[in-house]
Amino acid sequence: MALREIRLSKDPILRKKSKEITEITDRIKILLDDMIETMNEADGVGLAAPQVGILRRAVVIDIGEGPIKLINPEILEMKGEVIDIEGCLSVPGKSGTVARPELVRIKYIDIDGKEKNLEGRGFLARAICHEIDHLDGILYTDKMIEEVEIEDEDLDNEV
Repeated sequence: MALREIRLSKDPILRKKSKEITEITDRIKILLDDMIETMNEADGVGLAAPQVGILRRAVVIDIGEGPIKLINPEILEMKGEVIDIEGCLSVPGKSGTVARPELVRIKYIDIDGKEKNLEGRGFLARAICHEIDHLDGILYTDKMIEEVEIEDEDLDNEV
């Protein structure tokens, strides 16, 4: 595994739509492992492939329950709404309030090529939606209601 460079908000790659992954190769598996290592090193809870310069539909998330690897995630259903604070590894030192669903159901492909469903509530739902937005070239700042001043210790859970 290797650490990858996290692209910052001014990088044009973050504004591009990612391409679907049609074959799960060793390169894709290495990419996902590298993304987990990079996310952990940066004290994040989620990372999308465009954030490390790869325009492919791949996401990793770990909200403290172990890493989840999502290939070609697609939202099937959203319910409710919660406004809460978000940050982003690609927008360091900033945070803001964003409305996200309380519950989200997605389908995705796992690293074995099997289609699966996942239901996320609360913080997991927020992280899933935040990372899927990255795959479509959307940053949380595009949806931000207002910017919030944060303390250094609050940076630990950047999505």
